[in-house]
Amino acid sequence: MTTATPVQTGVSLEALLAAKESRAARQADWLTHYQQPIISLTLVTPGAVKNSLRYRNTMGVALQMCDQMLWQNGWQVLDRQVFWLPTGPEAMWCVAHQAPEIKAHCAALEQSHPLGRLWDLDVICPQAGHVGRLSLGSHMRRCLICDEPAHACARSRKHPLEQVVGCVEKMIDDWFIRD
Repeated sequence: MTTATPVQTGVSLEALLAAKESRAARQADWLTHYQQPIISLTLVTPGAVKNSLRYRNTMGVALQMCDQMLWQNGWQVLDRQVFWLPTGPEAMWCVAHQAPEIKAHCAALEQSHPLGRLWDLDVICPQAGHVGRLSLGSHMRRCLICDEPAHACARSRKHPLEQVVGCVEKMIDDWFIRD
């Protein structure tokens, strides 16, 4: 599913906000229609470039690992969609299973896979809304650079953007050259 044409242009804040609104609307539609939990996958992509060959390949691995997790657990997938957008790839699954257990498996996948730190797997329950890591007793995401809470470093812009982008690119490159 990866498109061969690399796109390296930056994305505006307005485009990112519009994509976020569109994603939230799709999520709400699915929750209403299926009345089952959904998994929403996006990537951690610091900087203005959200759509590159590097990120598409990373999404390909994430899709494969999520599909494998769902299959291994024998959970029924009611729907699955993947979007290859200029604002970054996105995917959604609707799964007929309990949201807390789905979230626990998603969090474990994010923590165990070498690229998992770059995957943002949100689980949303039609009754309870977002199922967070803290509700499962898990720790918040850590910064890629200093291991402090990621949200605090991002908000304060503690690390130069070039350093964070470089760290992400190195993680991706290390994974794809491992063979």
